[in-house]
This record gives sequence, structure tokens and C-alpha cells, in this order.
Amino acid sequence: MKVLLAAGGTAGHINPAIAIAKQFAEKEHAEIQFIGTKRGMETELVTREGFPISYIEVAGFKRKLTPENFKIAWQAFRGVRQAGKIIREFRPDLVVGCGGYVSGPAVFCAHLQNIPTLIHEQNVIPGLTTKILSKFVDKVAISFEDTNQYIAKKKTVLTGNPIRETIVKVAAAEQKAHEHPSVLVVGGSLGAKVINDTMAELVKDMETDVEIVWATGKREYEDVKKRTQPLPEQVKLVPYIYDMDKAIADADVVIARAGAITVSEICAAGKASVLIPSPNVTHNHQEYNARALEKKGAAKVICERELTPRYLKETLLELLMNRETLQTMSRNAKKMGIVGAAQQIYEIGMQLAGKSSSS
Repeated sequence: MKVLLAAGGTAGHINPAIAIAKQFAEKEHAEIQFIGTKRGMETELVTREGFPISYIEVAGFKRKLTPENFKIAWQAFRGVRQAGKIIREFRPDLVVGCGGYVSGPAVFCAHLQNIPTLIHEQNVIPGLTTKILSKFVDKVAISFEDTNQYIAKKKTVLTGNPIRETIVKVAAAEQKAHEHPSVLVVGGSLGAKVINDTMAELVKDMETDVEIVWATGKREYEDVKKRTQPLPEQVKLVPYIYDMDKAIADADVVIARAGAITVSEICAAGKASVLIPSPNVTHNHQEYNARALEKKGAAKVICERELTPRYLKETLLELLMNRETLQTMSRNAKKMGIVGAAQQIYEIGMQLAGKSSSS
């Protein structure tokens, strides 16, 4: 069996695609091929997992009418041709789109070539690419029931977000008693300047018995490193965390954005969190994600307009000093966790491809 996956841009699109790819590779010994662009994180993350990747040229249209959109339209046309060539040469039994602009040409070309297609939408409110593709694909795997408001229900299947299976396994196996409270800070794969700026002030007078692992994002790392040297010994500064499963398992509290995959992994691992949703996303979907956890008593939410080093520090210390509250939030997060999404998407894909699954 051959499976082609299209995903690009940030880790939030790419990691779910990798989780799905692993299901097909492990259960069917499927031959896997990725399509991406050279601008996003797909080159690094996909090749790190040992999967081959081919590239096309594509970019997203600006929401306002600008001359740049003519250039983008030409790129889109070239991207469709490039994707079509890759698909004809690879001859997949199934094409799966997991988000990012690259999914558009790849999934649309597969549709034109009568190849079974499936897309996965991570967020409650689907992006423009998903809305357009939903008219052509065979199935849309959604992560939230509310997404049915935006896509024809006859095409959707509620699966949740595919997360790395090791998130759950490591969280269960490596729960450990810390000598000191432990905090994980992540602002997304590319970094979040407002979180980094706040943390840069916060760590200057942070209590010495709080251990902090702080992932700045690659584009922010060098600047943050220069501004914060010398760092306290208990603060570990890194550009990106590859073994996120272990990092989450080791943390008492996670400070993070509220992207769909981040929230899903926090819940699956059963961790208390302080969520700082990005306001710079379509339909403000990150705050929607964050408030869903807050309502269930699984997270504290701080909007950017409220964020200050003092407020974040007070919120964090209030949690770390109350083990009962932490445990309650952890249990509530665990109840919200949806696992097995990659397995379910694998089974749907096998049905679309007309093959019996090995599970």
C-alpha cells in the first residue's frame, strides 16, 4: 500500500501527519511519501522521522486584494502541476491532507485523478483550505463536534487530534516526584515573542527552587539568549523540544499557547496548564480552545492583553504552591484527553482505499 500525506508550515500541522503516517507504516508496512514546501518545518520534522518528502511551491492568498495575490495565484498554478506530477509518479492508494497551504494542491490533484482522499482538521473552526477541499474529498476527520457547523456532516467523522502515542505512554510511565517544582514553557514551534518577552522578565527574580525548561522557538532563540544571559542555573533555555513527550511528562505545569495539538497533548498527558492563546489567528480559535479547558477546571487562561511578568508569576506560583489544585487540574485535563485519533484515521483511510485493516 502507498500513502501520500500533505502537511506544511508549523509543527501543529506536521506532527499529526507524522502520527498518521506511523500508523500506516507500522500496521500495513505502507510506503509513505510526504509533500511539503521548503519554507516550513516539514523538512526537518519529516526527515527526522525517516520519511521521504517532495516539495512544491505554494503560498496562501492575502485576505485583501493586493498585487501580491497575482504572484501567489501563479505559484498556486505551479503547485498544482508539481503536486500532480508527484502523485502520478508515486501512484498512492490514499492521499491525506493535514493542513497548511500545501494540502490544497495535493488533495485536489488526487481528487482529479480519482484517488481516495481524506483531510484532517485540527481546530474547531476550519481554515479556508479545509473549507474548499471539503467539497471534493471523500471524508473529513474533525477534532471537535462543533466543526459540523462549517462542513457538511455527511462527510465528517469525529476523531479528535492525532497526537504522538508516546505522549500518553511516557506520561504514564515517567510520572516522578520532583525535588523542586517543574515548569515547561512552549510558545509553539516557531516561537511566541510575547511569551518570550514576559518570561525574560519573569526569570530574573524567579524563586530558585522552581525548575524551568523554556523552549523559545527557533526564530526567537538567539535573541532571547542574548537578552537573558546569564540565566539562573535552574532555567534551561532551548530553541525547540524534540522529545516533547518526556518534557511534558516531567512538568508539573505547562505554560503554552492554545493551539489544537498543544491542547490535545496537554490533556492526553494529564497536565495542569497556563494557556496564553494567540490573538493573531483566524476566528480567535485559540482562545476558544483555551476556554474549553478552563471551563472544565483543567487550565488557567491569560489573554495577551492581560499578560504581564508579575501576573504570570503570581498565577504560576499559586498553582505550584497548591498540590491539591494541581492534582485536580491534572485529573480534569486527563478526562478531556482524546486518544486513538491516529488509529481511527488509519481505519477510515483503509476503508476509503478499499482495503481491510490489520487492526
